[in-house]
Amino acid sequence: MIFVGELSDIPVGESVRVQGEVAIAVFNADGELFAIDDTCTHQDASLSDGWLEGCAVECPLHAACFDLRTGAPSGPPAKTPVRTHEVVIDDGLVYVRESAPVGAPATVDAVVAGAVL
Repeated sequence: MIFVGELSDIPVGESVRVQGEVAIAVFNADGELFAIDDTCTHQDASLSDGWLEGCAVECPLHAACFDLRTGAPSGPPAKTPVRTHEVVIDDGLVYVRESAPVGAPATVDAVVAGAVL
């Protein structure tokens, strides 16, 4: 698992970036934590620098939006989803359990909703 930080390090509406196999963005969407690959699948832009609205993040480069629960884009310009990762909270500390390696076939288990605070 990848250590993210203390729960208080990620206020509601904010995100942090951590390094796994690739960069991962961890978002606090209205008290629920979600983790996705940080790089937009349309073009190389950091999603942790994007705009969070509800359970979606908008890429700062070309406004592609991704559902934080599933990684699915809501429409063009992005067509490919981002990977989602499990968020684990243990005694006030936040961790990310990285999903299948980049390029591995996606499974239903790879789509993780998020941890409720």
